[in-house]
Amino acid sequence: MATGVDQAVGMSLVVFSLLLFTYYSVWVIILPFVDNDHILHKYFLPREYSVILPGIAAVILLLCIGAFTAVIMWKNRKPKKVD
Repeated sequence: MATGVDQAVGMSLVVFSLLLFTYYSVWVIILPFVDNDHILHKYFLPREYSVILPGIAAVILLLCIGAFTAVIMWKNRKPKKVD
């Protein structure tokens, strides 16, 4: 069973993900239809970053997956047999 700390960490990750998803969805889907002089625009980054930031996050994620795979393969390699 999960302890209270595990549940709190899990719930905080869920809340963070929900907030991030909501922020990004409003930024990408709703904000282009709002006038540029509206006060809502001051709470969001420029639209160029809506493509750049997820791209950077994807590259970092792929690098981490590649590094993890390389470490696992390096640890599980077997020495060559000498005949």
